[in-house]
Amino acid sequence: MSDKAITSTGQAWEEQARNWITWVRTPELDSYWRYRSAFFELVPDSGRSTLDLGCGEGRVARDLAARGHRVTGVDASPTLIGAASAAHPEGEYTVADAADLPFPDDSFDLAIAYNSLIDVDDLPGAVREAGRVLRPGGRLVLSILHPANTGIRTGEGDDLAFVVDGSYFTSRRTEDLVERQGISMKFTGYQRPLSAYTRALEETGFLIEAVREPIATRADGSPHRLPWHLWIKAIRHPGSVL
Repeated sequence: MSDKAITSTGQAWEEQARNWITWVRTPELDSYWRYRSAFFELVPDSGRSTLDLGCGEGRVARDLAARGHRVTGVDASPTLIGAASAAHPEGEYTVADAADLPFPDDSFDLAIAYNSLIDVDDLPGAVREAGRVLRPGGRLVLSILHPANTGIRTGEGDDLAFVVDGSYFTSRRTEDLVERQGISMKFTGYQRPLSAYTRALEETGFLIEAVREPIATRADGSPHRLPWHLWIKAIRHPGSVL
């Protein structure tokens, strides 16, 4: 399998793929372990086919399959797609750009984008493609890092003031090197204002049905001052023409 991804940010994740596989498969290491039950309460029941957009090594796809979904996963990283396929041979996994999906119109009932739209190079294109491959009335459920968290830094401790890191309204590429439990991971993605996501949904003909700001907690169970994630459920308007 090629060691080259098909987008620039995908290549950054390809280079970190082995670290990411270790990271996500280490129990309780990151927030997904605490959030996933609540997130799946927002996800509709399985239909004929579910798309996992930016599936990575497949943890969300496997959880979807365990809940009865027939899953197709796409990601720009060949190594991550290989890991997803090996861990879940019953699923379908394809290397693809989220902004250029290799599926016919109206192929899916449901699309999931769990913390993947923050990493795509072409956000409007990815949302537009999600809308195209969803049937009219199909739903997109997404999680992003909350713009109030990524665009506003609080430092360490609860008594420090909020600090705006540059302009909140400016979209920019980001890189963050994180070490936890001896595992190092470089996260590459984009800081974007909330309106970048809502405008992409609006322009594609999605109607927002639900917005959630799950409460982030520390290891001791105490809440953080800011939400880490923002969840949105949107429906492709039956009358939209893409």
